[in-house]
Amino acid sequence: MTQVKAVWRAMAKPDLEQLLMGLNEMLYPPANAVALQKLDPIAEDDESAWCLEAYFDQPREEAAFRSLFDALALDYVPVQWEDIPDIDWVAHSLKGLGIVSAGQFILYGIHDADKLPNDPKAVPIRIDANQAFGTGHHPTTAGCLKALEKCLAFEPDNILDIGTGSAVLAIAAAKIWSTPVLATDIDPISVDIATKNAALNAVDTIDFICADGFQHPLIAARAPFDFIFANILAGPLVALAPAIANHASDKATIILAGLLEKQAPQVLSAYKAMGFHLHDRIDQETWPILILQNSP
Repeated sequence: MTQVKAVWRAMAKPDLEQLLMGLNEMLYPPANAVALQKLDPIAEDDESAWCLEAYFDQPREEAAFRSLFDALALDYVPVQWEDIPDIDWVAHSLKGLGIVSAGQFILYGIHDADKLPNDPKAVPIRIDANQAFGTGHHPTTAGCLKALEKCLAFEPDNILDIGTGSAVLAIAAAKIWSTPVLATDIDPISVDIATKNAALNAVDTIDFICADGFQHPLIAARAPFDFIFANILAGPLVALAPAIANHASDKATIILAGLLEKQAPQVLSAYKAMGFHLHDRIDQETWPILILQNSP
């Protein structure tokens, strides 16, 4: 059970979305749960419309958050700490999120199982309330699923999901292709939750490992990969470009996400230097999704 809540207000929604990813991908240990809340039902883009809540066992040092803001290139906004009742705030923060439709993929929690659309072409993915990032409500997760739908004709032989979080992307790939998937995350809690989520979805073709980047012998043993997901952040995407290229096949397709629109040129430049070219992209507000392929 979490005991304290960190709250950030007076920030633009895109900055809060970036901070949300940072709390899951860059802060260690990560927050137990994170929720982006709309405070004003009418306002949309002004800084009073949204707040970000993160749940922890105990307060963190301010220096950790300052370092996170610096890494994300965000102007620092001090955290506000609030005591909370002793209830399951992990479940509370996610139970009202509702169903997410991303192309043919339908993400839902058990509380919405009776609301699934009656569509034989739909690919349902059950993700219940938990501590791992990736419910589908963040634009990057839904965007990656839309990008995956653009790649259905590729039929890869070997798939890698870097920073799998709750395993939404790994599960989606496993459901549409009869292909082995290797899914990694730096956080052991996420790996445990991702493994349980795969079981919830009756998927048994994914191997989950705890790894920092490519620092695990199984990644090298399973390479080369011809389809790679990396839904992380712009800085790690750039840093991992050589390693991704070294573990990709000569026909590889990669889906990159977690970058802001203003960061896309830097990310593209890093991967073009490794021999990749832009095949397609999903243009959505603030968070583009890049689909790259190895150049012949």
